[in-house]
Amino acid sequence: MLWLILIAALGIAAAICIYSFHTCFYSGKTKRLDPYGPIHGDQGRAMRAQIYQTTRHMDDAAFEPVTIRSFDGTALYGRLYRSREGAPVEIMFHGYRSMALRDGGGAFALAQKMGINLLVPDQRAHGNSGGNVISFGVRERKDCLCWAEYVQARFGAETPIILSGVSMGATTVIMASALPLPQNVCCIVADCPYSSPGEIIRKVCKDRKIPARAAYPFIRFSARVLGGFPLEQCDAITAAGQSGIPILLIHGEADGFVPCEMSRQIYATGNENIRLETFPDADHGMSYVVDPARYEAVVSNFLRSIPELKTAFPE
Repeated sequence: MLWLILIAALGIAAAICIYSFHTCFYSGKTKRLDPYGPIHGDQGRAMRAQIYQTTRHMDDAAFEPVTIRSFDGTALYGRLYRSREGAPVEIMFHGYRSMALRDGGGAFALAQKMGINLLVPDQRAHGNSGGNVISFGVRERKDCLCWAEYVQARFGAETPIILSGVSMGATTVIMASALPLPQNVCCIVADCPYSSPGEIIRKVCKDRKIPARAAYPFIRFSARVLGGFPLEQCDAITAAGQSGIPILLIHGEADGFVPCEMSRQIYATGNENIRLETFPDADHGMSYVVDPARYEAVVSNFLRSIPELKTAFPE
């Protein structure tokens, strides 16, 4: 009788792990986002016309498709938008279960205005990139390193590289700052990052009325066993606190998915290289849509303050 109970318990635990893995980390080709698909959140739905417009402008612009192999052999795909010869190159990373065309419209608009060459990859297990496991920035930060090395090899060691991202992409670039990035990576722009993979998962569990203390061990175990990666290997707070690269944090104060407090925690490391700008009334990833003029001014002023970029932009 006891062994039947034990088998049943192990079966339930295995089922929970498999469900956790598919819910949190698995991304099949058939479930990847349509850039013109439904927009979630009241603020997003109210402003969907503006969001679709920025997506359309980006989608209709001429670009060069780029593919590379990442550190583990995963094929990664990106779009390269050329503005002018000799310009800095920005590499912009999108958020969780999103894609470059959905999240990159604001970066594209500003890059066009400032004369920046923009590379927008689809993160692994998203869009046109390979892989089927999303690792919340753990592996993606190494993909970021690979993209930066690609840009340096193609455009030269004298070409300044800007790393940027939104949501998971923002955390990706912050955590990548702890890696041996090329010396010409000169700054980071991180829009609504979460403080760590574990913390955002615990927060979402609470939002969904799931006991985080009970569920998180199964989620962490499924990441390790089924996903093959350690969920708690890195976090944005530690990486940002030790970074020698200037970081601009941007966050909507009304963010209901990744709380603005997470950016404040990253800023609170006391690293003088970090700046924080918050946008009242902006929900998750909506700061640019809510106040594009201020957003562009904040980012433009930050970039122009970077020594490597002082002479990079036309007046």
